[in-house]
Amino acid sequence: MSRSPDDPEMSGPRHRHVEMGVAAVILLLGAITIFGSLKVGIGWGAEGPKSGFFPFWIGLLIVAASAFNFVRAYLDSSRKLFAEWGQISQVLKIVWPMAIYVAAVPWLGIYVSSALLIIGFMRWLGRYGWPLTLGIGLGLQVVIYVTFEKWFLLSLPKGPLEDLLGL
Repeated sequence: MSRSPDDPEMSGPRHRHVEMGVAAVILLLGAITIFGSLKVGIGWGAEGPKSGFFPFWIGLLIVAASAFNFVRAYLDSSRKLFAEWGQISQVLKIVWPMAIYVAAVPWLGIYVSSALLIIGFMRWLGRYGWPLTLGIGLGLQVVIYVTFEKWFLLSLPKGPLEDLLGL
């Protein structure tokens, strides 16, 4: 017998709480936009609207929509499950390495960070052997380097290893 998402025995965050949390975070981002716009000016100058004019109104719309969504979620009385903790842990297996990858790019460069991400995913989630994992993880970086740096003449973020190799 399958269980319904409304089943109170299922463990995980409720849809209502997730909606309220997302609305609160987006509302905060809209408020930051409004605050930043006020600092640079939202009025009209001799040349037309100041640089904060458009972002101010967009921030105001974001705050209003988020406040509406927050109140709507708060008033919702359903106990519908958003996801089970096991499902969330599966998503986090992808989200955390990607967040670490994004944070590592400025320090290690895109090539080393990308190689580590691919190698990590292939070994951890794919359970591939070391020869295939290293071949794809490192070989793909060579392909990306040649494609972007040599053919398109587009410089991607480099780290200390690329400096050491003179790339």
